[in-house]
Amino acid sequence: MAINDLSEQELKRLYGHSAGLTPTEAARLFDGYPGRWWIAGGWAIEAFTGVQRPHGDLDPSVPRHELALLRRHLAGRFDVWIADRGSLLPLLPDEDPDGPPEKLLPEECENLWLRPGGDEPWAYDIILMTVDQQTWSYKRDQRIRLPLADILWRQDGVNYLRPEIQLLHKARGLRPKDQFDFEAVLPRLEPERRDWLRAALELAHPGHPWLTEL
Repeated sequence: MAINDLSEQELKRLYGHSAGLTPTEAARLFDGYPGRWWIAGGWAIEAFTGVQRPHGDLDPSVPRHELALLRRHLAGRFDVWIADRGSLLPLLPDEDPDGPPEKLLPEECENLWLRPGGDEPWAYDIILMTVDQQTWSYKRDQRIRLPLADILWRQDGVNYLRPEIQLLHKARGLRPKDQFDFEAVLPRLEPERRDWLRAALELAHPGHPWLTEL
């Protein structure tokens, strides 16, 4: 089972607590960062809908191929852990700091967990997204692609993943919080964005229960 498929209670029991940070803290973390970043996960949904719910962690996201940029930006401030299908392995600062992700990370790894040290709670869950130059592609079906600019929107100086893109990423899990987020987004989603999500689900997840509501 992948780490992201676990419930919040199981995550805390097995791996410890999260610091409970917000997008404001993420903006401070990425101040001066030379690469691209945005907020994904439940916080991206809440920013769009204004509907609040508890959050287990904070999910900044970066293009996967910009791993080296991210590591240099974090050096001396956060330990980086590879979170892959239930296992956690440290990515040590001196371990090929300029190395590409295909050399340093398992092929299926999508997450890096950050914390200042072993006695501290987890601060960030960095989501690595597949971006080729200026084009995003869905990790579970490469036929689904969009210009990077089309998957983001901006609020108060912070870029967020668009809600229909986030819902596509949430579709496989269908945890209670994913259903909550879907129901919060649906009445606020523009018709063309709703059509896009329906088409993407039909392609990547045929028969998905959200299709009947879309």
